[in-house]
Amino acid sequence: MCANSSRGWSTSVPRCGQPGCAGSIERIPATRTDMTLQAPLFNPHPTLLLCSETDDLGDLLPHFEQAAAELCPELNVALWSEREPSGGVKPESVVCLASWFAPLGLPASLSGLGLIASIGAGVEHVLRDPGLPAGLPITRIVDAAQTQGMVDFVLWAVLHYHRGIDRVQQQQAQHLWRMPVQHATARTHVGVMGLGTMGAEVALALAAHGFTVSGWSRTQRELNGVATWAGEAALERFLQPLDVVVSLLPLTPETRGLCNARWFDQLKPGAAFVNCGRGEQVVVSDLLEALRSGHLRGAVLDVFEHEPLPPDHDLWDEPRVVITPHMASSVSPELMARQIVASTAGVLAGRQPLNVVDPKRGY
Repeated sequence: MCANSSRGWSTSVPRCGQPGCAGSIERIPATRTDMTLQAPLFNPHPTLLLCSETDDLGDLLPHFEQAAAELCPELNVALWSEREPSGGVKPESVVCLASWFAPLGLPASLSGLGLIASIGAGVEHVLRDPGLPAGLPITRIVDAAQTQGMVDFVLWAVLHYHRGIDRVQQQQAQHLWRMPVQHATARTHVGVMGLGTMGAEVALALAAHGFTVSGWSRTQRELNGVATWAGEAALERFLQPLDVVVSLLPLTPETRGLCNARWFDQLKPGAAFVNCGRGEQVVVSDLLEALRSGHLRGAVLDVFEHEPLPPDHDLWDEPRVVITPHMASSVSPELMARQIVASTAGVLAGRQPLNVVDPKRGY
């Protein structure tokens, strides 16, 4: 149970950026377990520290304070800043680091830390720290509304190519009125890379819409109405027949730079690419070459290695690219706060936190 501590501490920080991609749903999922993790973590003044070196998390503070008031009333919530790296509290009091690209080395400096919680769906920003303390549970956010948002976005992106909207846009720039030929959805073969929670739902939704759908993942999955492939040996056969390929892969050492010249060459001429996974998976120079050579029809890109995308980046001016600002799906700030506070309360009581990831797999 939560130990005694003061509440209501805050520090001055700028407004929130986009790390958790804040959305609009009020729910707490049932991914809870009372499985014992360790002995209760005693801390006389337990603190949850919100921290990002790249984004401003000030707008999240009220949501975390409200969640703490309801779920763990004695938990203090603090905000990291460059001036006060421990959020103005004693480093040993921090039991949970709720983060998005925290400074390297910060987790190791918090001697009382019992949990690192990503405020988004991905954890690669946590795992990039070479000094990450071993054995600490790392969690991510799981939100059914976020999954539905991804389904909606990918369906729009696939329809963009299936209905020829990309070609209509090119005609508009030339003041041309020419109706594109329409085909049944079953004639468009869509491939989904990554069949985790989001990827599986996306694949099933595309199949329900009538598209011919294949899915590829690291390990074998079975989905009704979806032809599934697994492993590196099957990747080329998976890619070859696709009209549109959608990446929803997590960032791991195996997926970093996966979408390179060889990968694009394995797609048939005229295929389109949709990336909602991670920007680091794409070798941008190879993508641009595939587009400019005409081998690749177009690309919808929602994620980038450096965000925001620099104003002088070549992708901005590539006519076959649709750029969206990491908006494919979003996490509710209320749900985010409640999941992380519930996990923190669980760790303090010696229970398993919610949505623990496997650091070796990266998800």
